[in-house]
Amino acid sequence: MPAKNSKKRIRALLQKHDKIAVKKPEEPEVPATRRSDDGLDVNGEPLAKRTKWTNRTRTLILASRTITSRGRHLMRDFQEMMPHHKRESKFNHKVNLYTVNEMAEAKNCQKVMLFEGRAHKDLFFWMTNVNGGPGIRFEVLNIHTMRELKMTGNCLKGSRPLLSFDENFNSAPHWKLIKEMFIQTMGVPNQHPKSQPFFDKVFTFSIVDEKVWFRNYQIIEESGALSEIGPRMVLDPIKIFEGSFCGKAIWENVEYITPRKKRAALRNPLKYRQKKQSKAVYHLTKPTETGFSIDPLDQVFADEPRDEDSD
Repeated sequence: MPAKNSKKRIRALLQKHDKIAVKKPEEPEVPATRRSDDGLDVNGEPLAKRTKWTNRTRTLILASRTITSRGRHLMRDFQEMMPHHKRESKFNHKVNLYTVNEMAEAKNCQKVMLFEGRAHKDLFFWMTNVNGGPGIRFEVLNIHTMRELKMTGNCLKGSRPLLSFDENFNSAPHWKLIKEMFIQTMGVPNQHPKSQPFFDKVFTFSIVDEKVWFRNYQIIEESGALSEIGPRMVLDPIKIFEGSFCGKAIWENVEYITPRKKRAALRNPLKYRQKKQSKAVYHLTKPTETGFSIDPLDQVFADEPRDEDSD
């Protein structure tokens, strides 16, 4: 019995020795994936750079306290369509509009979209560049919001829009300026943190009867099929100012008629027609030269002596 036990112990010791002597296979080395100081990878090729958010343009969207409910819904539609916007509470309409520039600078915004209400009936739209102007004022007509239209089109929130402009925007200098302001204000910057990296909607701007017609469409297929989303509006340009809410007017729409005059013409069309006719006659008969006109023939007989009256 002791000889058998000793043989078992020897065999157990030999097995342990064999297990210790067996070496495990070496694992392959993992290639280095960290970026080196020279900007090259393991193979010596330059690493692909990540695209950055370079265009940091922000747009401040706000309204005055005299705005109507439809104008407020239109403002909210634009806030949902533009992910690069900043919000601000309503401001008093009696305050000078130049203070809006200070509000934009506090929000670090370079563009401003202001919806201004007048007489609780009319809606005006300002689109300005805070840094050096210009500023454009429109009258908003034929407003239809998203909830009011209930169109079949739909798009993802935060997606970037394509801006489509009519050929008539290249017909005059003031239309070119308005087109550039629309691009800089409503165009979503590339790689914006709150935007989606694709296009699925189109903002269309067309000129009809010297007014800007705005529509918003969804891109359904790559073939170009569109479906309207909303909102709708018509912008009648009034003036273009040199600065942001300040400066002299560099362009003015001569054919523009204020909403009050339109309502007055509807109440009393005969009186309005007489005023227009008298104004046209005044412009036709208005003297073009300044001062008094002197007839040279009046001095022909000035040097001759006058005949004395006989008694």
